[in-house]
Amino acid sequence: MTRAKVYASVWDALADTPEQAANLRARAELMQQIAAIVKKKRWTQTEAARHCGITQPRMNDLLRGRVSRFSIDALVNIATSIGRRVHMELEIARDAIPLSPRGSISERIERS
Repeated sequence: MTRAKVYASVWDALADTPEQAANLRARAELMQQIAAIVKKKRWTQTEAARHCGITQPRMNDLLRGRVSRFSIDALVNIATSIGRRVHMELEIARDAIPLSPRGSISERIERS
């Protein structure tokens, strides 16, 4: 009997690397915030698309959470077009390898 792999998040399960998972997570968060603004303004998809500078089918993709169809750049542009400024923060990952003044991660791994 094989054991099922447990993931920290759905993004970790969908991505091949931690970097890809972080990118998916960031895009999903931006999309959710943009969708919340559209909902609050009570815009139709056509109105929202016009305000965001995209097509209605593209707005439909955004509102349905189709993360793979949007880059971070595109989402920043959409947010900016509706008068928002995107602010990103870096935080220490719980499973990160701490860096020391003695060298980079790759240098320490090579020494191991």
